[in-house]
Amino acid sequence: MANTRTLQRSFAGGEVTPELFGRIDDTKYQAGLALCRNFITKPQGPAENRAGFAFVREVKDSTKRVRLIPFTYSIDQTMVIELGDGCFRFHTGGATLSYSTPSAWVTSTAYAIGDLVAESGANYYCVEAHTSGTFATDLSAGKWYSMPADMVYEIPSPYAEADLFDVHYVQSADVLTLVHPNYAPRELRRLGATNWQLATINFAAAVTPPAAPTLVAAGHTAVKYTYHYVVTTVGADGVEESAASASSNVGGNLFETGATVTISWGAVAGAARYNVYKMQGGVYGYIGRTSDLSLVDANIAPDLSKTPPIYDTVFNATGDYPAAVSYFEQRRCFAGTTNKPQNIWMTRSGTESNMSYGLPVKDDDRIAFRVAAREANAIRHIVPLTQLLLLTAEAEWRVSSINSDAITPTTISVRPQSYVGASNVQPVIVNNSLIYAASRGGHARELGYNWQAGGFITGDLTLRSAHLFDGFDILDMAYAKAPQPIVWMVSSSGKLLGLTYVPEQQIGAWHQHDTDGVFESCAVVAEDGYDALYCVISRTIDGQSVRYVERMAPRSFTDQADAFIVDCGLTYSGAPADEISGLDHLEGKTVNILADGAVHPQRVVTSGAVTLDIEASTVHVGLPIEADLQTLPLAVQLQDGSFGQGRVKNINKVWLRVFRSSGIFVGPSADELTEAKQRTTENYGTPPALKSEEIPIMLTPSWADGGQIFVRQYDPLPLTVVSLTAEVSLGG
Repeated sequence: MANTRTLQRSFAGGEVTPELFGRIDDTKYQAGLALCRNFITKPQGPAENRAGFAFVREVKDSTKRVRLIPFTYSIDQTMVIELGDGCFRFHTGGATLSYSTPSAWVTSTAYAIGDLVAESGANYYCVEAHTSGTFATDLSAGKWYSMPADMVYEIPSPYAEADLFDVHYVQSADVLTLVHPNYAPRELRRLGATNWQLATINFAAAVTPPAAPTLVAAGHTAVKYTYHYVVTTVGADGVEESAASASSNVGGNLFETGATVTISWGAVAGAARYNVYKMQGGVYGYIGRTSDLSLVDANIAPDLSKTPPIYDTVFNATGDYPAAVSYFEQRRCFAGTTNKPQNIWMTRSGTESNMSYGLPVKDDDRIAFRVAAREANAIRHIVPLTQLLLLTAEAEWRVSSINSDAITPTTISVRPQSYVGASNVQPVIVNNSLIYAASRGGHARELGYNWQAGGFITGDLTLRSAHLFDGFDILDMAYAKAPQPIVWMVSSSGKLLGLTYVPEQQIGAWHQHDTDGVFESCAVVAEDGYDALYCVISRTIDGQSVRYVERMAPRSFTDQADAFIVDCGLTYSGAPADEISGLDHLEGKTVNILADGAVHPQRVVTSGAVTLDIEASTVHVGLPIEADLQTLPLAVQLQDGSFGQGRVKNINKVWLRVFRSSGIFVGPSADELTEAKQRTTENYGTPPALKSEEIPIMLTPSWADGGQIFVRQYDPLPLTVVSLTAEVSLGG
C-alpha cells in the first residue's frame, strides 16, 4: 500500500462534465471540479461560496412570469425594470421605486403623459395628454391608469406575458428602445425619478412642410417653360427637415433679362428656416434657404445633388414591426420584421428616428438593405462590436464598409462569418467578444474577431460542462463586470449558471447555483461600486406559489457579522432584540440565522417572525444555502507509469488552505463529512473567528475508486477554498 500527497492549486477550471473525467491530459483537468454548486470560482483560482439573495419585493402578479431589464442612466443612477404583463415597475438599491401622494385632480387642467393625480381616494397615471373635463369620462376613455394602492410606482405597458422574453432592447442616455415583432417599436423615457413615459416611436418627419407655395412670375414676355417648386421646413435643431410640400407651378421664361419667380408660403410652427427646390429633368434640386416666407428665383440653377428628403414608411403595421434593435456609428438600427425577416434599416447618421433619404442617395442618408442568405431566417440580434454583427437562427453575419471608413448606403458589405445560429435570448458583450445562446442544443457560444481568420470566429463555451446545458435551454442572460467578471444565465432547469470569464487569460469556469425555488430571469446593474445581480425567483411560500424579485448581496464584508449568506433574506440592524419580524414573505419556512456573526439554530417563521435564544443587534434571516465543492477523480502519476486508475483509494487527511472562512465540512463524500474544529482562544459566547490559514482535517477512512474530496458549507458563513492538499493511500 502506497501513500502519496496531491495538491490542487486552483479551481479556475470550474465544474467539468463527467464525460471528461478520463481526460487527464486536458489542460483544465487539474484545475477542474466534479461539482461546483453554489460556489463561485474566482479568476485567481480560489472558490468561494456565493453570497445570498436579499428579498426586494414580490412581483405585481405572482401568477404570471415577469422579466428583468437593466437601465443605466449613469454610473450612480441605475434601475432594474420589472417588465410584467401590462406594466413596468422599477427597482434600485435593493428597493422598489415608490411615489409620493400626488395632488388632487382638477378640472380644466392640461395634463401631460406621466402626470400623477389623486381622485376619490385612488391615484392615477396620465396615459394620454389632454385637458381634463369630467374625470369619470376621461377615465373610461383610457386617459388615466390606476396606480397601486401601496404607492409602488408603475406605468402601463402593452406587452403580454407570453411576449416578455422576446422583447429586445437597447439604451441610449435616458431612452430605452423596445422592439417585438407583434408590437410597434417604443421608447421608454426617464424624465425624472418618478416620471417615466412609454411612447410609440414616430418615424415620420418631426416637422411638417408648408402648404403648397404661391408662385408669382414677373418680367416674363412669353411663356416658354413651366417651373415647378416645392418647399421644406427645417426644424429648430437645424437638422430635421420635413418632406416636400405639395408642388406648385407657373409658366414663364427665366432666361429673359429681369424675369423672376417669387415663391411664397405660410409659416410653420417651430421652423428655423425653409429650403426651396426647383424641378429640372423631373428631379427637384435645391435653389436656396431662408428664414423668411418667400424667395425670389432669378433663374437659379438647381443643385440636383441635394433633393428634398423622402421618408420611408416603415414599422407602421402588424407584420412590419422589427424584432431586433441596436446602435452603430451614430445610427439606430432595426431588423427582422415578419414580412421582411432579413432586412435591416439604419436611421440617418446622427439621428434617432429619421428614415429619410434623397435622390441621389447621400452618405448620411438612411440605410435599408436585405441580407442575401441561403435560408430565409429572421435577423434576431444586431450587435455592435468593432463591426456590426447580425445573428440569425442559422448564421452569424458581419456588416462592414467597402472603400470607406464608415458604413454608408453605397459602401455597405455583408459577409457570413459562421453557420451556427443564435436563439432569441439577448446576447451580452464581454470586452470585445460576444456571448450568445445557440439556436439549438442549449449551449452558449462566444464570437470574437480573429486576425488569422480575417473575420469573426465562434466557439462553444460549454464544451467542458455540457451536462449543465444538454437537454435544457438558456432563458435569460446578464453580465457582471465587478467584483468578478461573470456571465450569468438562467437555465430551463431552474438553475442559475455562472461563467467566470476572462477571455484574455483563457479563463472560462462554469458553476451552478440553486435555491429553494426556480430562477426565471436575471439582470445586472452597477450599484455602490459593484455590479448587482437581480433575479426573479419562483418559490412556494406557505403553500402558495409566489414570484420574488431578489438581489444578490455583495460578498465583501469587514466584520463577520455583516456576511450575508442566506437566500430570500432580510437583515435586522439596530438595538439588541430577540424577536425579528417583517418576515411574512418567508411564512412557514425553516430559515438560517446569523446573529452578530454567530450561527443561530434554525427557526420556522411563524406569523412573519422568529424568536432568538439571545438578543442580537445584526441579524440575517433567510433560506439556507447548501454549497458543495467536489474534486475530480484523482489522477496522479505513479512509478509504474500509471495514473492511479484501477486502484482503490483512501483519503486519510486533507489540508485546506482557506481565506476568511468558517463552518467547514470535508469528507470523501456528501454522506461522510467531518467538521473542521475552529474554536481556539475565542471567549465563550462569541463566534469562532474566521480562519485564513492551512487547516488539517482527519477524515473518516473510506475506500473508493475515485479518491475525490467533498467540501460543504451549509451554515450562513463564508468559505473560500484557496488550495487543497490530500494524503491518499493507494490499494493494489
